[in-house]
Amino acid sequence: MQASSEEAIDACRVRRAIRVALAAVGMLWAIYFAGELFDLDLARFGIYPRRAIGIPGIALAPLIHGSFAHLLANSAPIAVLGTSLLYGYPRSAGLVIKVLYAGTGLGVWLFARDGSHVGASGLAFGMMFFVFTIGAIRWDRRAIALSMLAFFLYGGMVWGIFPTDPEVSFESHFFGALLGVVLAVLLRNRDPAPPQPRYVWEEGDEGRDEAQPGEPDDESAQGRSGPPALH
Repeated sequence: MQASSEEAIDACRVRRAIRVALAAVGMLWAIYFAGELFDLDLARFGIYPRRAIGIPGIALAPLIHGSFAHLLANSAPIAVLGTSLLYGYPRSAGLVIKVLYAGTGLGVWLFARDGSHVGASGLAFGMMFFVFTIGAIRWDRRAIALSMLAFFLYGGMVWGIFPTDPEVSFESHFFGALLGVVLAVLLRNRDPAPPQPRYVWEEGDEGRDEAQPGEPDDESAQGRSGPPALH
């Protein structure tokens, strides 16, 4: 009964994580198509490093994408990695997302190249590096599974932190990844590890090790089974 209850709670957490992650992706798509439909110049709300006009971009830039290909490239990682983060680390997820969102934008505003930096890729990089790193540190079954999933699907993102394409904001990737690693180290114990499964044979071994009520010990049994007393 207890195992069934835990499985139901776990399934509920998975569904909730999926809904939240997909809602975030849906919001990005809605903003992009609203800009296309009404011919809005959303790029002006990007981050312009070290310029006062670029400060609002710290909050707005992750919501804006320069092209449909850019949006598409960020959608799947945010959906998958966001689900992994929300499901695996529910106590840490809110803080992680806030720090990645604001911290990546601030790092770009302070240190990035001139130009308009837009897109949620910094958030995606931060979540990938967080999920992978914290799994390597914690080493419980769920953390390892999520870490392996993140690396198997998106391990190639590590190359995105280097300046390989002048049209790509590698600074967003770099600061997202850096913050993801730092947060994984700092928050490694914030979420409790999932309970270890107990198997039938383990319970049977414990039962045999314990003395059964009313069972005589060896000494008393030997005394009663000895030869009869002579009168």
